[in-house]
Amino acid sequence: MDFAMGLVRRQDAGDPGSARDKPESNSASSLVSTLVPNLLIAAALVTLFMIFRPRFKRLYAPRTYINSLGEHRYTPPPSTGFLGWIKDFRRISDKWILDHSSIDGYLFVRYFKLMVVISILGCLITWPVLFPINITGGGGNTQLDLLSMSNVANPLRYYAHALVSCVFMGLVMLIIARESFYAVNLRQAYRRSPFGASRLSSRVILFTGVPATMGQADLFQMFPGARHAWVASNVKELEKLVEDRDDTALKLEAAEIELSRNANANRLKVAKGKKAYQGPEEDGAKWLDPKKRPTHKLKFLIGKKVDTIQYGRQHLAELIPKIQAEQDKHWKGDGKVIPAVFVEFATQRQAQDAWQKMQDRKTKPKMKLVARQFGVHPDEVVWSNLRISMPEHWIRYLIATAIITVLIIFFAVPVAFVGVVSQINYLTERFPWLEWINKIPGVILGVITGLLPVVMLAILMALVPIFFRFLAKMSGHVTRSQIELQTQSWYFAFQVIQVFLITTMTSAATTVVDQVLEDPGMVITLLSENLPKASNFYINYFILFGLSAFAGTLLNIGGFVTVVLLGRILPGKTPRKIFQKLTKLAAPLWGSEFPKWVNLGVIALSYSCIAPLVLGFSTIGLFLIYLAFRYNYLYAYEPAVDTRGAAYQKALQQLTTGVYLAEICLIGLFAIESADNRHAIGPLAIECVLLAITVLFHLTMRRALAHHEARIAYADPVPDPNTQEKGTVDGAGMPVSRTENRSDVTPPRPSRLPAFLRRIIDPETNSVSSLSLSLEGFYHKPQDPLPQDVVASAYFNPAITSQTPTIWLVHDEMGISEREVRDTQRAVPGLRITDEQAFFNAKNKVEWPLGVEEGKAREAPVFEEHYAY
Repeated sequence: MDFAMGLVRRQDAGDPGSARDKPESNSASSLVSTLVPNLLIAAALVTLFMIFRPRFKRLYAPRTYINSLGEHRYTPPPSTGFLGWIKDFRRISDKWILDHSSIDGYLFVRYFKLMVVISILGCLITWPVLFPINITGGGGNTQLDLLSMSNVANPLRYYAHALVSCVFMGLVMLIIARESFYAVNLRQAYRRSPFGASRLSSRVILFTGVPATMGQADLFQMFPGARHAWVASNVKELEKLVEDRDDTALKLEAAEIELSRNANANRLKVAKGKKAYQGPEEDGAKWLDPKKRPTHKLKFLIGKKVDTIQYGRQHLAELIPKIQAEQDKHWKGDGKVIPAVFVEFATQRQAQDAWQKMQDRKTKPKMKLVARQFGVHPDEVVWSNLRISMPEHWIRYLIATAIITVLIIFFAVPVAFVGVVSQINYLTERFPWLEWINKIPGVILGVITGLLPVVMLAILMALVPIFFRFLAKMSGHVTRSQIELQTQSWYFAFQVIQVFLITTMTSAATTVVDQVLEDPGMVITLLSENLPKASNFYINYFILFGLSAFAGTLLNIGGFVTVVLLGRILPGKTPRKIFQKLTKLAAPLWGSEFPKWVNLGVIALSYSCIAPLVLGFSTIGLFLIYLAFRYNYLYAYEPAVDTRGAAYQKALQQLTTGVYLAEICLIGLFAIESADNRHAIGPLAIECVLLAITVLFHLTMRRALAHHEARIAYADPVPDPNTQEKGTVDGAGMPVSRTENRSDVTPPRPSRLPAFLRRIIDPETNSVSSLSLSLEGFYHKPQDPLPQDVVASAYFNPAITSQTPTIWLVHDEMGISEREVRDTQRAVPGLRITDEQAFFNAKNKVEWPLGVEEGKAREAPVFEEHYAY
């Protein structure tokens, strides 16, 4: 927003701070300087991706031959030809990710589509109205600043900004509401599908704070339908033994392979006429140099030096019986218990009743028992946190929050410095000792003020989510999904405050430092005028993320360095490492991934009516990122943490922050102007009413969502056709079985939404029943029963069920590996050890000829079955 009318007259008179005294805007040169190098780098990276994709399938298309989960899911068809995958990429819909990967992956990709749609709608609504208003505003700005609200001198024109914000922000809130209900319905459609409801994890609730006096009989009496319980026990000592055993086994494996490799190296050298060790023996032992047997120290630096193979055999022979005896003790329930239990119910409906019972204050038992998570997967449990009670959890959480608050304050200094760098040329007007900056060529200065700040900011933020995730775990969350959701909340707050608000304020402040020092009383007015100019920084930010994130995500630079480059320079020294490298897929974690992209959405919304040009760059940037992540979730990623869509629902609610900030910023700009010009009062009143309506609508939406999610869960996930009343359906359009009427838990009352809003927000096409029918065929069939032994051990601490690792050696032509297998089996009875499948090639490197691309992964000695619990 421009100066008050009195200030404008002062500028016309030639006072300090007049239009002719304004430093020339560098927005255009900064834009070009950021765009050109990023465009060239992105083009180079995409070209490399096109070249490398057919050559390095493991990195760029592993899902075309790997099914690492061992579940029902299958993979995209392998492409033919150099660019054949592009046809498949265009043909396959995003729904493929939902059907064959995860709900989280599908909804994550959907977020970018949502933001692209919102950005395009924003362009269609704001550009035709606000660009003419801003360009002809008479504020005397130049370059990109001409397109922002800061170029408007007449407050009567603010009516356009106020009314456009009403239309666009209202539309955004409706889209968020509709998408929120869609996400809830989709999550419930998956849960209530025959496949989802039949999974073991969908019928299990994790309780903590279980009184020592409560037994399984008490639990079964309290919760009708409970049929099995796994009581957690203290396995601290057992975990130490298991860790020692596994570490010893892997050291033994590596030492055995090193022994064979060294001997084979001597044999190959002699075969080539080179000098190498040869012993007097006639068999393969002649190549074994006794001085080069693998050794290690029992303690770092100061420990006793031992022969790794001899010590490994002896130590395993001692550890394995101890571990088996300790495991048997816990398996029989003789171990020291901790106050946590996993309870399995006969049906998902009975589990839902129990969960609702524990959430209802009226029916919740008056005891310390706490329901921590419904539908918990064994692989996501943080076992070390099960002992933490709720009071301790809240104390830890408050301490962690306090640490994060301090961290945000601490980071304000370096982030503010980034903002200063982005507007460094404005400071040279005030401080003569910085005049040398003006001598820098325009292109280089554009890079310094445009590209450098956003790169600095990206590096600065790299370690933040790692620390937040550590704090979330330390605060006592009991599952990895809870940790990710907590990390998402904290990291989003950090992103908005540090990456957006502080950077925006410091960027705006540096542009007016000279005027503020001349007349401190004008600080608020001057900042309000230059606040829109800070949008130039975020235009560069969208360019950087849109191009670099798009190309970098496609090329997977980190994976390329570790898998391809280092993999060739430092190939796997053991067949186990080769197997793991070929079969383990990765994916971004939701707690650190969602916030930075939601923050981009917040930035785009916040500047949508102040500097509408941002919406154009957000459209292009977010669309490119959408393409990159879509590709990776189709062909490369396998999400490790399953929040069942909760991360997306949280992201949608966080996106409303952009709506609030947009309205609050406009209110502030109008309020400052109204102090000197009554024509700004009208736009101010409109914006205040809009903010009040937004708050009211948001609260209504959140309440309706909570009721909706709880209410539609009450339809029987797998209705029994023999007990179903004909024509009876619930509010979500799902059949209601007679067994529902006998429930001792009263379902929540229907959400109260006006009829016209319900038609817009929750249309029949997005109901649970409609989404259930649209799921892939296998969702409509119950899961095949899991083996009884797998079910029986599902929710025991992994230390209780852990088996001694299989020792996988490399076969050699000298017979050394065969001899080592025999000697080790004699020394450690029952230990699984083999030298099958892997061998040394002519260059003495380990090879596993079966590989995984031929579907031979299950034949590997170290293959472990993964079950869809």
